[in-house]
Amino acid sequence: MPAQTVTLPAAQAGTLTLGGDLTVNRMGFGAMRITGKGIWGPPEDRNAALATLRRAVELGVNFIDTADSYGPDVSEELIAEALAPYPVGLVITTKVGWTRHGAGIWQHNASPAHIAQAIEGSLKRLRLERIDVYQLHVPDPATSFDASMEAIARLQEQGKVRHIGLSNVTLEHIQRAQKIVPIVSVQNRYSFSDREWDYVLDYCQANGIAFMPWGPMAQGRRANEVIAKIAVNRNASTAVISLAWLLRRSPVTLLIPGTGSVKHVEENISAAALQLTDQEFDELNAVVPRPYSLRA
Repeated sequence: MPAQTVTLPAAQAGTLTLGGDLTVNRMGFGAMRITGKGIWGPPEDRNAALATLRRAVELGVNFIDTADSYGPDVSEELIAEALAPYPVGLVITTKVGWTRHGAGIWQHNASPAHIAQAIEGSLKRLRLERIDVYQLHVPDPATSFDASMEAIARLQEQGKVRHIGLSNVTLEHIQRAQKIVPIVSVQNRYSFSDREWDYVLDYCQANGIAFMPWGPMAQGRRANEVIAKIAVNRNASTAVISLAWLLRRSPVTLLIPGTGSVKHVEENISAAALQLTDQEFDELNAVVPRPYSLRA
C-alpha cells in the first residue's frame, strides 16, 4: 500500500509563497510573547517558552516572526535555543527599527548606521547566515524613510537578507519602498473589528504581497458580543474564531498569533481547520460595515 501523507494542523490553513521562492503555511507563529512582561527581559518560565516554540513547529508551523526589540534580543535567542539547527523549510523573519530602554518603553531608530549594526546581532543570535525576510519594524520620524529602505536594500545586496518586508506602514510607505526594492510582506494591526488598514490589505492582495495581521482579536463591546455568540455555537474560543476570519478574509493573510503557552499555541493553530459559514463570516464583517463585499 502507498504511504499515507500526514497533514499537520498548521498546514490546513493552506500555503502562501513570499518572493516567489519561500512557500510557508499560512498559520505561523509570533514570538513576541515568549519574553518577559512588557516584552522586556527573559520569560518567567524559560522552559515553557522553549516548549511553545517546539510545539508550534511540531504542529506544522514553518514561519516564525520575531524582532530584535523583543526582550530586546531575548526572543531571537530563544528561537535559536529551541529550534537550531533549524528544520528544512522553516522560515525565520525578524525586524529592525525599535530600540528598548525598559519594560514597555520603545524608541525609534531606523538610521542606516543602526540597521547595519542590528543585522549583525540578529544573524548571530538566530545562528543564521541570512535572514529570510527582514522587516522595517516601523518608520522612524527622525530618519528619511527612503534612507532606511536603502540601508536594508544594501543588506540584501550583501547577501545578509533574502527578502524585505514592512511593518506599521501606510500605502504611501509601501509604494515608496517598492521604488527602491521589492516588498514581499506587510505587517499591520488588523482584525475583523479593527479594519483601519483594509485598503492596505486590498493592495497587498492585488499585488501578491503577504499581509501579516497583528492584534487579531476582537475589540469593542459589540464585536465581543458577536464573536462570543459564534464561538459558543462552534464550541471554539473567540481567539480561534478571530483567526479563522482572518484566514478567510484574504488569500494573502499570513497569521502570526503569539503566546508563551503550549496550550494556547495548540488552540491558535486549531483555527487552521475551522471553516466559517457564509452567515458567520457576514456577521463578523457587519461589525465594521464596508461598501463592498469582503467574501473571499
